[in-house]
Amino acid sequence: MAAKGYWIGRVDVHNDEGYKPYAAANLAIFKKFGGRYVVRGGKLTSVEGQSRARNVVIEFPDYEAALACYNSPEYQANIKVRQPHSIADLIVIEGYDGPQPS
Repeated sequence: MAAKGYWIGRVDVHNDEGYKPYAAANLAIFKKFGGRYVVRGGKLTSVEGQSRARNVVIEFPDYEAALACYNSPEYQANIKVRQPHSIADLIVIEGYDGPQPS
């Protein structure tokens, strides 16, 4: 079984109303690629380094699906909706499927 894929996003939104259509459109886009929210906002404590106001982790069936979602025409169009209203850091990363602390 392949390791899951993830998006890790950190966002500062400076126009909530302008950002809302981006967030709403993401639901159908993520569903198409098997994505699900693991973290979507929520309480946070920044303990080291710099942070952003909104933090999101989205899980996909595998790394390839996570990357395909990002590169999809639907998401690429939606990025243009987000960009005027926020500053974002986003990575697509393969999950870890090895030994864990016992």
